[in-house]
Amino acid sequence: MPTPPEQSQDGPGLDADLAPEADHGASTYRGSGRLAGRKAIITGGDSGIGRAVAIAFAREGADLVLSYLPEEQEDAEAVAALVREAGRTVVLAPGDVADEAYSRSLVRTALDELGGLDTLAIVAGRQQFVEDIADLTSESFDQTFRTNVHALFWLVQEAVPHLPKGSSIITTSSIQAYQPAPILVDYATTKAAINTISKALAQQLAPKGIRVNVVAPGPIWTPLQTAGGQPPSALPEFGEQTPYGRAGQPAELAPAYVYLASQESGYVSGETLNVNGGMPTP
Repeated sequence: MPTPPEQSQDGPGLDADLAPEADHGASTYRGSGRLAGRKAIITGGDSGIGRAVAIAFAREGADLVLSYLPEEQEDAEAVAALVREAGRTVVLAPGDVADEAYSRSLVRTALDELGGLDTLAIVAGRQQFVEDIADLTSESFDQTFRTNVHALFWLVQEAVPHLPKGSSIITTSSIQAYQPAPILVDYATTKAAINTISKALAQQLAPKGIRVNVVAPGPIWTPLQTAGGQPPSALPEFGEQTPYGRAGQPAELAPAYVYLASQESGYVSGETLNVNGGMPTP
């Protein structure tokens, strides 16, 4: 990947404005029917990792409900075009997962528009760096938890009564759960919480035949980093701390979600799959 320049974006950030452009697998991912007939909700499906997952899921045969912030409509439309090009159904559902009513409504949207639901890929997240704990406001702390943890709880709780045996729930943690950065106190804490809630749910839902697993990315080049996730001055060195010496691309995450959504992982639950360029984790 070319060295990214210092840059910043307002709001949630757009893939359309990211420099250099991220790789979501649009020109490389080839499906083989591994998710044929699946009906999935993907949060954060407009950009970054969520976009790569949407492309891969569609090319593997899944129909999708895409959740994203209204400000990200441009990115969402680009993803939708790729999903339709793959011959699959896509339902665009703009809103903020930090809002309980909206998060719960995604399940009804899937049931009504797709005719069912058997896969949750919970990718959306909030990350805002703050260098001093004295400057981390209660409002920002609460918003990070509502986006990263509360939304997971609301969506899973709403979905479980409708998920048939063989369904898959995939959450998204981070290397930050294991190696927290001092400027990401709230974000890192939510990612550890996602690991824990997912492992508890995996045990609770196993008798129902529902698997729950986690993907834990390392530093991945997405708009999250340029929209307050990292200091702009840190971006030219972003990812250099990994043994591979570079940031990962969203396309490198998609196969992990496909594996955990497919029946190939039918005996895997409560697992955290680290995709982090070789950074050691417990």
